[in-house]
Amino acid sequence: MFSTLGLSPETLHSVHRAGYQKPTPIQSAAIPTILDGHDLIGIAQTGTGKTAAFVLPLIERLTKMPRNGKAPRALILAPTRELAAQIDEAFITLARQHHLTRIAIFGGVSEQPQIAALRRGVDVIIATPGRLIDLMARHADLRSIKYAVLDEADRMLDMGFLPQIRRIVDALPKDRQTLLFSATLSKEIESITKQFLRSPKLVEIGHRTPTSTVEHALYPVAKAKKLDLLLQLLRDSKLESVLVFSRTKHGADKIARKLMSAGITTATLHSNRSQNQRTAALAAFKQSRVRVLVATDIAARGIDVADISHVINFDFPPQPDDYVHRIGRTGRASATGDAISFVTPDDEDSVRALERLMKRKIERRTVPGFDYRESTIVSVRTGFSRSPRPSEAGPHTRTMPRPGTPASRRPSPKPTDSRKSARWSR
Repeated sequence: MFSTLGLSPETLHSVHRAGYQKPTPIQSAAIPTILDGHDLIGIAQTGTGKTAAFVLPLIERLTKMPRNGKAPRALILAPTRELAAQIDEAFITLARQHHLTRIAIFGGVSEQPQIAALRRGVDVIIATPGRLIDLMARHADLRSIKYAVLDEADRMLDMGFLPQIRRIVDALPKDRQTLLFSATLSKEIESITKQFLRSPKLVEIGHRTPTSTVEHALYPVAKAKKLDLLLQLLRDSKLESVLVFSRTKHGADKIARKLMSAGITTATLHSNRSQNQRTAALAAFKQSRVRVLVATDIAARGIDVADISHVINFDFPPQPDDYVHRIGRTGRASATGDAISFVTPDDEDSVRALERLMKRKIERRTVPGFDYRESTIVSVRTGFSRSPRPSEAGPHTRTMPRPGTPASRRPSPKPTDSRKSARWSR
């Protein structure tokens, strides 16, 4: 229970009002440690409640220490605008009973309101590294920071923010409490913890494998048939709130246009969209005004949307960690969800790497009634489609029937799984 973690009655009131029933494992382990004043390394998957794990104890510590004029006392760094906005929303919700001020600082919007807030004075700065660097010289005085949080630190390193993080941390006082949260504990993360943290406590929840509340399935399909297969799947009303991942911004726009032309309410989220457009798209998805959100990996971190029923990897992610972060958008907390991935021959190595991480085969499926006809055949060994070799088909051959099956008697496709040999593609 949250009441056993050392939180004040005022904070507990906000926790219960927000609908939190019981703490997640990362919250149970991290909150008392932070309240005790230790530096902390928190390792947990996306969707396990990491934000509240540091926001709640920060609220407690800030309310019990005297203010130092207008100077900020806590700094939270996040890799993306979406994650910074999510943390800001969580802070508003959980600090409802306290008189704490905060500002979210990120690019894509005017800096003038952010500068004005800093001049008035705030308790907490929630920022992306780039915009904070822009404001540090004249507007953001970090010399009074007592608490620093590096959230999604692995993602910040992936995005090349290490030089900016070093510069920001160098501007902080040495006498501070530092918290670092990450989905993985890589060598790079271990290296920066030695530089930025003092005798930290390690709290590690689970492993870097996909959450057990998600059901995983692979759909072998030719690249040219992906859009058609996506439309076919979306005919099922059970796919109520769907996050679709595209590898590129151009691909995301193409998918969105196809879905909207089919009458499916859709929004897009990628870095070519303005901040106002990105905020509007996310709000429409959260409020169920659109059924599908098509996004690039910018949305793999920092989207906190309740009840995403399905995540669809239209383009399979190249690294297992990318898969973990993407599908972490569904099956959050104790909810269940589905992760669907379209796979082509080019994805075979990436799928094998993911299966080694998960230590099991992922079920291969086909959709009954879907026309898979394409100049491809399915590998009997892996279930992946590949182009036919010259010895298997002429240059104008459209489809390969199952060997020995007359064309007039070809069966309709039936669902398959990893225990059955793959059928020839229709």
